[in-house]
Amino acid sequence: MNKQALCLLAGLAVASTAALAADKKDDAMVALATKSGCMTCHHIEPGASGPDGMAPIGPAWKDVSAKYKGVKGAEEQLTKTVLNGSNPYESHWKGKVSGLAMPPNHVAIKEADAKQLVKWILALDTAKK
Repeated sequence: MNKQALCLLAGLAVASTAALAADKKDDAMVALATKSGCMTCHHIEPGASGPDGMAPIGPAWKDVSAKYKGVKGAEEQLTKTVLNGSNPYESHWKGKVSGLAMPPNHVAIKEADAKQLVKWILALDTAKK
């Protein structure tokens, strides 16, 4: 085998290993979110309906990722919102979701897990597929 073919094979091996690691991370984060009750109100992909065909209760996480991409302090702000809830009078998802506010979740998820989940949400690829 020549050097180019070996480099190509090595590159493909590294890429497939990274993809498998990302899939495992996704699976772990979805399991954490499900166990913590997050998936009751949120979806990953935009466009899903809420109960009885209404708007979803909470925003899709890819929408959250797009909204906060590049926003300084977003990870800390959203972690705080997950743990302490949000103010219904300051909702920036009004008209897009049926829920008025996010309830406090500090009893359902540990702060370290909330930080990890928020970091994953903010890293979601928001490109249209």
